[in-house]
Amino acid sequence: MERAFRRIPVPTPTLHIQPVKGRTLVNFDTNYYATGGASFTRAVTLLGHRVTLRIHVDHYLYRFGDGEQLSSASPGAAFPQLTNTHQYRRRGVVHPNLATTWSADYQVDGGGWRAVRGTVTTTGPTQRLEVVTATPRLTNPYE
Repeated sequence: MERAFRRIPVPTPTLHIQPVKGRTLVNFDTNYYATGGASFTRAVTLLGHRVTLRIHVDHYLYRFGDGEQLSSASPGAAFPQLTNTHQYRRRGVVHPNLATTWSADYQVDGGGWRAVRGTVTTTGPTQRLEVVTATPRLTNPYE
């Protein structure tokens, strides 16, 4: 079953980073989330039997590009829900990316579901993210 599972193309979810436009601040909660990781089923015929595979994300591995990473069962969500965040400690350019590990269950000829041994991992492209510092400055709005 593991071989059949490995032959089925699985999507590579898209990594989203907030704030957008490739810049974030030092010591700021940078938000990460994934889209495109919906569960799906595929049917194949093996040795004359109909085998249905139910394929789902096992976990997401957010690699932040600074040596830190987060493994999460959650894809996260767009702002204002901050479930998968990271704070960068130094300014510079980092290249985060997302690896998604998929698992599957199978049934033969409509029988009971069983887990497929093994997983399949897809890795998305790295993104360029500039981490900058900011200096707060008070101004007089009446000038």
